[in-house]
Amino acid sequence: MAPSPWPEMDPAPDSPPLSTEHRAVLLSTAADSIDYGIHRGEAFPVVPDQFDLPLQARRASFVTLFKNGTLRGCIGATTARMPLIRDVSEHAYAAAFRDPRFPPVDETERPDLEIHISILSPPEPMRVSGQEDLAAQLRPGVDGLILEDGHRGATFLPAVWESLPEPDAFVRALLRKAGFPGRGWSATLQAFRYTVDAIP
Repeated sequence: MAPSPWPEMDPAPDSPPLSTEHRAVLLSTAADSIDYGIHRGEAFPVVPDQFDLPLQARRASFVTLFKNGTLRGCIGATTARMPLIRDVSEHAYAAAFRDPRFPPVDETERPDLEIHISILSPPEPMRVSGQEDLAAQLRPGVDGLILEDGHRGATFLPAVWESLPEPDAFVRALLRKAGFPGRGWSATLQAFRYTVDAIP
């Protein structure tokens, strides 16, 4: 995606809460962005200041697409870079057309897509002594996890606990995803956790 015009920053801890209406607007915007992408080849161009303040707040999000219950695309960011409403629009488009694991969505698939949005809390650094200690500190079903070492990194959303319910397996799978060794622990490896507000 094109570089963001907004500086990289985390949202304030007291980001305005989202109402039921706001959540519906986010889902509608994600759907509009996919439809716009099918016909125009780009994300739906939202204007953030036309929306309520909670949707203008800088928040990080992931958009996940399912087709008939099977993953069809998932793209997002762990750091807040732009207003939430635009973040969702950009990531919905990217999940449909830019996820390298899948071909771009076409018009015939559109009716079968289910859209899920995960709005992330600011990542919290974890103090861990190794892989076992990290696994012991995690809250299954609650925590999303980021692992970083230098310029490499990867994340698992809390939804991944459904397929990897054991903390040790969760950590080992994320290490493999990031391209880190599945055993042992680097002194420079950093771990962060976050929670998500899931829509729907």
